[in-house]
Amino acid sequence: MADQILTKETILDTAEEVLRRFGPKKTSVVDVARALNVSHGTIYRHYPSKAALKEAVAERWLHSISEPLAAVFNQDCSATERLYLWVKTLIQIKHSKVKEDPALFAMYSMLVEESVKAVDTHIQELIGQIIPIVEAGIASGEFKSTDAAGTASGVFMATARFHHPALAKEWASPTIEQEFEIVWKLILSGIVK
Repeated sequence: MADQILTKETILDTAEEVLRRFGPKKTSVVDVARALNVSHGTIYRHYPSKAALKEAVAERWLHSISEPLAAVFNQDCSATERLYLWVKTLIQIKHSKVKEDPALFAMYSMLVEESVKAVDTHIQELIGQIIPIVEAGIASGEFKSTDAAGTASGVFMATARFHHPALAKEWASPTIEQEFEIVWKLILSGIVK
């Protein structure tokens, strides 16, 4: 690695591999540096601490969840349909991450628990994606709310059981889809005219 340019992206890729191998609690900056064949001081030039490195890995993983949701805004449908599609897409992304690699999902969930700032930013980003959908529903007369931010927060919180990583074990329930539809009908009864 010494003859290549060390980028933050390369460090994060390697940190993810090392975190997966050793786990968040046992991984050190020295482990990441060793995997890159550089000194740990080189890593510290990019990330001032182990916590900052782990936070950056968590942020990147959270971004991999929020980024695909932007495609929902391009859907040609009503605000109600777009809101449903957004929530279902979020749920599908989280559920697929658990199914594809449960150990990796557990590792990231543990990392995220330690990254309060990254989680807060992620939640605000997700709610921020819901706000324009609600605003469109208010503008079209489809939604009765006049508080787009409050409604967006409410929708996010009301559906947390279906997308919050701490509740991932519940997602295997054979009735989880029916339970979501019950919650969704309740949400709609509160926001749709």
